[in-house]
Order: sequence, then structure tokens, then C-alpha cells
Amino acid sequence: MSTFTSKTITTLAQSQMKSKILLAFDFDHTMIEDNSDTHVQKLSPGGKIPDSMKDKYDPDGWTEWMGTIFRYLHQHGTTPQHMLANMAQIPWVAGMENLLQNLNLERYEVIIISDSNSVFIKHCLESAKLSHVVSETYTNPAYFDESGCLNIEFYHNQDWCDLSTINLCKGHILEAHIAEAKTKGIEYSTVGYIGDGSNDLCPSLKLRSQDVCYPRKGWSLVKKIAALAEGQLSARTDEWTDGLDLAQKIALIPLPENNH
Repeated sequence: MSTFTSKTITTLAQSQMKSKILLAFDFDHTMIEDNSDTHVQKLSPGGKIPDSMKDKYDPDGWTEWMGTIFRYLHQHGTTPQHMLANMAQIPWVAGMENLLQNLNLERYEVIIISDSNSVFIKHCLESAKLSHVVSETYTNPAYFDESGCLNIEFYHNQDWCDLSTINLCKGHILEAHIAEAKTKGIEYSTVGYIGDGSNDLCPSLKLRSQDVCYPRKGWSLVKKIAALAEGQLSARTDEWTDGLDLAQKIALIPLPENNH
């Protein structure tokens, strides 16, 4: 009769794990060539919000402020259809659509971690026919109420990360996604984090030595990384300019053994 030790069971479990490459993307100025929250403000009378609205902005409360903007737009006749059409007008970063369309989803998994909102991201993906490429989108929940006004909520309310906004800690989300995948039998041989802004620093610091941080060249994440103490970032970095450039860099990631 066979005897299974705990070590044997662990080895068997590991052998049954599927290995993939995780590509975690920011959205604004990473996938699309604009900020969705500022782009929608073009629907204001005269094409921009008044100074009185800008005065209500609190640097620590962007998401709450956007809720105020959405109510202002609604009061001035902006409909859900206007908003969705506005999102569909935002250009994608050059080459990004091709990059995503050509990924082998048996080898790669794509997720989005963004401080935008679920309505905007969902419509942009649908308009570009890319919804099927993204396995999960982690962002602030949003919905149109019965009157047609867009409402936005915090993804979560966090107090553990000084690098992140109160409503969205991208590093926490990335770690939780990786842990959840493991319970489903998926391990990531490499994690590639692709972003541009200051709030992309936290998830970058969660990466391992075999992972890659892809900061967009010329944006604030590059400066944030440059200011880190030596050894603070475990992953290697590889700057990119557009989707074509990024695709060539991603192609250099070694494929998992079970996917050769």
C-alpha cells in the first residue's frame, strides 16, 4: 500500500499547477492615450468644467471629486449615451490593441488595475473588441442610476499603504490576485506590471526578482523608480514608449516550462 508523505503531496500538487505569465496593466495613459476621467469633462458646457468645480477638488479625494463631476454633467444634460460615446472616442496607445489581440491566452493572462471606473473601462474594451482578452478588471465600481447619472464607489477603503489613494491600493490588489490564482491551480512564472503613474509604484514594489516592471518612458513612474534606494525594487525595469515597443519587450519573457 502506498504511503504519501506531506512532502509527496506537496510535490504532486505543485506538478499539477499550471504556469502562466501575468500581465497586469494600468489603464489611463497605459492602455489608452488619455485619462478617461479628464476626457469625459469635455462634455461640460463649453467643453471644460468651470473653475468653481475645480475649487472643490481635494488631492486626497479624486474619486469623490469625480462623483461631483458626474453629477454636474448630469445636471447639464449629459446622458449615459453621451458618456459612452465620449469613451469610445479615446484613442488607444499606438500598437496596444495589436499587442492585446495577438497574445496567446494559454500562455498569458491579462488583468487591469486602474483608478478609473468599471463603466468607462468596460465600454472602452467593448468598443475595441478586447473584452475577451482581460480576465479581471480591478477598478472603482460605477453604475448609471435610474435618472441616468453616473455614480462611482470606492474599490475599497484602505489605510495600510501610504503610496496609494485611500480607495485603491494596486499592490494589495495584485498580491490578492496572485494568491487567488494559486487556489485555482495557476502560478505565474513571471509577472509583468505595465504602468505610467505614481500610483503604479506600490504594485511595482511587490514584484519578485524574476518579474518585470514596465514603466512608460517619460512618465512619473520612471521618476519614482529612479528615486528609490538601491535594492528597494526587486524586479528589473524595462521602459517602453508604445504598444509595438512593449510587445517586443514582453516577447523576451521566458515562456513557462509547461507552455513551450
